[in-house]
Amino acid sequence: MSIFDGKRLTNETFKLDIERMRRGWYTDKYFVNITTMLSVLSKQGYRYQGQDHRLPPGIDPYQIACGDIEVEMQWFTRRPGKTIVVGVDKALTMLRHCTGYFEGDTFINTADQLEVWAVHDGCTVTSDGNPLNVQPVMRVRGRYRDFAILETPTLGILTRASRVATNVYNALVAARGKPMLFFPARFDLHEVQAADGYAYQIAVQRYNHDHASTLGPFVSTDAQGDWWGGAGGGTVAHAAIASFLGDTAEAMLAFAKVLSPSIPRIALVDFNNDCVRDSLAVCKAMFERYRALIEAGQTEEAQRYKLYGVRLDTSGSLRDVSVPPLGDPALDLGVNPRLVFLVRQALDTAWETWDLPADWREPARRYCQEVKIVVSGGFTPEKITRFEKLQVPVDIYAVGSALFDNHNDTVTDYTADVVRIKVDGQWVDMAKVGRKALDNPDLERVW
Repeated sequence: MSIFDGKRLTNETFKLDIERMRRGWYTDKYFVNITTMLSVLSKQGYRYQGQDHRLPPGIDPYQIACGDIEVEMQWFTRRPGKTIVVGVDKALTMLRHCTGYFEGDTFINTADQLEVWAVHDGCTVTSDGNPLNVQPVMRVRGRYRDFAILETPTLGILTRASRVATNVYNALVAARGKPMLFFPARFDLHEVQAADGYAYQIAVQRYNHDHASTLGPFVSTDAQGDWWGGAGGGTVAHAAIASFLGDTAEAMLAFAKVLSPSIPRIALVDFNNDCVRDSLAVCKAMFERYRALIEAGQTEEAQRYKLYGVRLDTSGSLRDVSVPPLGDPALDLGVNPRLVFLVRQALDTAWETWDLPADWREPARRYCQEVKIVVSGGFTPEKITRFEKLQVPVDIYAVGSALFDNHNDTVTDYTADVVRIKVDGQWVDMAKVGRKALDNPDLERVW
């Protein structure tokens, strides 16, 4: 699975579309074309016939069967700085099941004739952007036409999974160890959720490893937990509040009554664009039900009404009515620091206005002050960093589309290059200009 357990995932997890992958369905057509060309030349017994080769002196090029050429290929990313590598196990699974060739309708698997080295998911590589200073995450030696069509899908999974993982990791660093809810499912095709959720989980483990932390993963769909045994979590959507006529408190009471107590009660409080008012209304309504059940001796049932948190999700085009206008969009609109401070202050002192007997004042104070604040809506590592520098009282960040970011320093695109060919039993350098065979101490022989 990763460096964290030393195991590798297999196709039992990935469930590849093996038949179509073997036939190049997922491959850039030029790789299919070159595979066809090399296969035909091999059957024809073709030998090199050109005049402008790059072989070193002493090697006879005219005895080389280009159709059966064996190559050394390396996979790497040039993302600046540190990249959290994810997608290796799925790329290896593609090689295991789809390396080979067809004889008629029969696929001849030749994966056992490859030599393969790879890092584990969760490793890190660093780069200054120069392809001559990268750290390969996979190295494969073998007959090129047997695995040429796998360049596209192997690069694809490495690129996407490593990008998501690295973006998640950087967001966690910005949040200084606060939990982060993984909320990007709605911003891409559902087919990618399992890979994305796995990348997120690896990033959380990597953060814990690097920072001696104990953060847990929080995904929003079951599919995001598929590859690692996780399950989606969540509470109330805006549509649920609409179903209760815009009454956020009533929606939360109904939620608490019906749903399992194991699901944290997090109220979404921006539906009416008054986060302070709705936070206070929910807190009071939930506490009153909680107190009544405790006094009735129904302690276990009372836990249904323990308010875990409130989530602020104000649109970036709106100023919450509780925020006095200053005329600056960064200070007025959306989920901004002033709004969070106002909600925290209101929650912390809410109990002071409640009509309570003396013995319930301290429990009420704790109840209110233990309510966490979750923020969502347009959060990026940069925005999180700003909130943390201002010591905004956020307990949990929910981050969505920013985790797919792919521009400037977040571009994590992978490349695969042939860097050597095998001639007379020797490996000879044969990289394009600007590339060369490189090493990575974390590479280990896989098969």
